[in-house]
Amino acid sequence: QVQLVESGGGLVQAGGSLRLSCTASGLTFSRYVMGWFRQAPGKEREFVAAITWSGGSTYYADSVKGRFTVSRDNAKNTVYLQMNTLKPEDTAVYYCAADPVLSTVVGGRREIMDHWGKGTLVTVSS
Repeated sequence: QVQLVESGGGLVQAGGSLRLSCTASGLTFSRYVMGWFRQAPGKEREFVAAITWSGGSTYYADSVKGRFTVSRDNAKNTVYLQMNTLKPEDTAVYYCAADPVLSTVVGGRREIMDHWGKGTLVTVSS
């Protein structure tokens, strides 16, 4: 049974930082592109960042470019999202996602994504 478990969310002031983690089990981690998505209240889930199988390439939404960094440790089956200079508009539930196909993750193909975590809440106060 595949599980993706996110952690690291919380309440932070604007300008602060958080690091999210997502640990996977039940799959061959290195065979999956890993992504982060977020969903704010009343909005659709949106793509945030992705990292390829060995970590050689990363992709970001324009809204987080230069502030967020995605990384992975295949030995630990874990993907990270370092979030700096947080803004109130970053407030959302952040979800980890996994799929073997790069275009599925980067293209935000939510409906065919292989696996999702349950999410972790990030709240940025002004």
